[in-house]
Amino acid sequence: MPEGWAPAPGSLAGRVIVVTGATGGLGGETAKAVARAGATVVITGRKVRSLEKLYDEVVALGGAEPVIHPLDLESATPNDYAALADGLEKEFGRLDGVVHAAAHFNELTPIAMHKPDDWLRAMQVNVSAPFALTQACMPLLTKADDSAVVFVFDDADLVSRAHWGGYGVSKAAVERMAAVLHAENGKGSMRVHALLPAPMRTALRRAAYYGENTLERPLPTASAEAIVYLLSGAGADARGAVLDIRNTH
Repeated sequence: MPEGWAPAPGSLAGRVIVVTGATGGLGGETAKAVARAGATVVITGRKVRSLEKLYDEVVALGGAEPVIHPLDLESATPNDYAALADGLEKEFGRLDGVVHAAAHFNELTPIAMHKPDDWLRAMQVNVSAPFALTQACMPLLTKADDSAVVFVFDDADLVSRAHWGGYGVSKAAVERMAAVLHAENGKGSMRVHALLPAPMRTALRRAAYYGENTLERPLPTASAEAIVYLLSGAGADARGAVLDIRNTH
């Protein structure tokens, strides 16, 4: 990121942004950061009460009213993603960004002991859902003057080690999906981005690092602000690249 860059009020003014996994640590912080930057944020997730709580938090920030769209990435069908895109077109006539913040991770486990259902769940939530949602939204994204799709990566060296199972494999697939999507959309109005966050205080981190006091890790604020950068016009300089903020925060 440019040295000293910080989200400015209005940097996403007028834009409509979808955030998946909005009830999680990174998704919730991203939804609030996007709203502070002036966008209308569409918060998706499977826990309606948690979405309603986040809705109230975003409303309290002022700015555009957020939109709740319950969406269970484990069971969603192509029709569900198409319905979301159709709803956005009817209500706003536009879509300027999608942030794939949702992730499924259960626990560290050897592949020999990996429950098949949990493996399939990781592939569905972490790979197939971002594909299906992006594809459904591409007609709106490519129609925008400037739009962005943001994928969230993980440390490839780390999640290639023993016991990372379906999560580790799915994150490798996400990297390849982002690369292919960028290769196909390198010059149009829709930009493809990837963020490699610093360690942060999330439920996923707590599940993966048993001996670590996750509360000592920072909230996902810095990563959320980096996502705002990628969604904004300034992020065009990072198009098709991995924004690695592990050593900057």
